Amino acid sequence: MEEQFPLQAELIERIDWLISLRWLAVVGTLLTIVGVHVCFPGLLLQGPLVAVTTAIAFYNLLFYFYARRLHASRSTVLKLRQSTVFAYVQIALDLIALTTLLHLAGGVENPFVLFFVFHMIIASILLSPTASFLVALLASSLFAAMALLEYKGLVPHHNLVGLVNPELYRHGTYVLASILVMSTTLFLVVYMTSSISARLRARTNQLLEVSRSHEAKSRELEELNTKLQKLDAARTKFMVTVTHELRAPVATIYSCLDLVLGGFASPEKERQILERAQQRTTELLDLVKDLLELTGARQAEVQAEEAEPIQLADVLRNVEELMRVEAENKDLFLSVDIAPNLPLVRAKPEHMKTVWTNLLSNAIKYTEPGGIVVVSLSHNPEYVVGVVRDTGMGIPAEDLSRIFEEFYRTANARAICPQGTGVGLAIVKRMVESYGGKIWVESELGRGSKFTFMLPKACNR
Repeated sequence: MEEQFPLQAELIERIDWLISLRWLAVVGTLLTIVGVHVCFPGLLLQGPLVAVTTAIAFYNLLFYFYARRLHASRSTVLKLRQSTVFAYVQIALDLIALTTLLHLAGGVENPFVLFFVFHMIIASILLSPTASFLVALLASSLFAAMALLEYKGLVPHHNLVGLVNPELYRHGTYVLASILVMSTTLFLVVYMTSSISARLRARTNQLLEVSRSHEAKSRELEELNTKLQKLDAARTKFMVTVTHELRAPVATIYSCLDLVLGGFASPEKERQILERAQQRTTELLDLVKDLLELTGARQAEVQAEEAEPIQLADVLRNVEELMRVEAENKDLFLSVDIAPNLPLVRAKPEHMKTVWTNLLSNAIKYTEPGGIVVVSLSHNPEYVVGVVRDTGMGIPAEDLSRIFEEFYRTANARAICPQGTGVGLAIVKRMVESYGGKIWVESELGRGSKFTFMLPKACNR
């Protein structure tokens, strides 16, 4: 808001300053009246002057309470609007009060007419250049009206007997010269002060803009640093997890080979030990394969823009041929339902093959013989939707939020199939999301699982 209304926002901060200056002016005026009365008894009209000064103090007190109310306002726009009007009213009343005081204390003969200059400086600091010139016009008009009315005898003139020539206000040339000099001075003061204030405000705005730019860059650097820290932590966690996963099979293979080569195993045990080493080697190869696919899933985020439109149904049919044999061997019923006229999606075929393979492989692996695995492929106005549903063991509710994490496996999954890396679903999630899609799971322990993923239609990208 301050960027849109810098001048008005500055007014809000300086309202209290203007009120404080007025209190000083009231005290100074009263001291001057008392001082002149002591030094020059009877020179001034004390009663009227004190009355006007009291009136200034009264309306300043009202301004004080209004300013407190204004500061408490929660509407910034209303506060800015009211502050601008508030400043105009204060300066206008001050000029009228000053003109009245001068009229009661000698008119054009009073040297304190120069106090008009102070009001021009204040107006130029608080208001816009246009408003400041209007204030100068008001001040010049008030001064000219006072001088001309006294000159014409339309209002009484109060002489400063003993200080200046009591007949000066009757000299037309002097009165006109005073009006001309005062008006010229006021406008020149407004011009110079407004120019200086405008340059200072421009410089202040530049500094604020630079400060905001630095703050924005600082925030960007902080966000980038936070992301880098998270990436570093994720990389460290990944490396630790991979090292742990690799260590177990490698250690087993080494132990088996050491037993055979060291002659610690009997001939009848050697084959059993070597078969165990072979099994662990297969697990190790599976882990390496999954890690390579996980790396490919990470690279898919970069390759997404290079993907061409493909038919997801064709990829599913190829994967179905491979998975159907595995399902039949486990005595599972595999159903595949593909809607006609499916729109294309933008993706790499090998990535989509990985998605289907992982989802179908998990469904078959964790479904008991005699169970059912149902695959469907359809579309809605924006997405192509793939669903893999099974009647398997299901996922506990407490594990659903972590099922797509890297290397995470549920306890019941480990019990049914000890071999496994827990990387497959993480790969699927990364690949689907890299092409602007999303994936989620619905499951209930003992009642199967349903994995759903959606990919944007190629025409929507």
